[in-house]
Amino acid sequence: MMHMTFYWSREVTLLINSWRTTSWFSYSLSLLACFIVSIFYQYLENYRIRLKLLQCPKPSPSEIEAPLLRSKVAGKFQAVRFAGALFFGVNSAIGYLLMLAIMSFNGGVFIAIVFGLAIGYLVFRSDDEDVIVSAENPCACA
Repeated sequence: MMHMTFYWSREVTLLINSWRTTSWFSYSLSLLACFIVSIFYQYLENYRIRLKLLQCPKPSPSEIEAPLLRSKVAGKFQAVRFAGALFFGVNSAIGYLLMLAIMSFNGGVFIAIVFGLAIGYLVFRSDDEDVIVSAENPCACA
């Protein structure tokens, strides 16, 4: 039976029936896996944001004078947009899997994921506040 409230136990089923922990060792490895995947989620989010910023190049004087040259450069930006969409999809999938792991309602899993997200944010994304993207012009970076 699935728990509907938080519980503290080394016996937990995460995501699939075959991922069951019955010993302290398997429980600790599962918590470590949740912690590492949470950090990796923040790393991918940081990478995706940096990739999004690459889509917003500042126009050079030659592009302003000769707009026909933009079509040659546009192919490169389509590849960056595709890569950005791919990273968004992978990152969303990881985020949903982390959410489902938290929905196991195990207190240790919850703490491992929250600490992993916090450590990942501290390491990879704490400097994101320096980048401001306005709603009117998503390429206006300050």
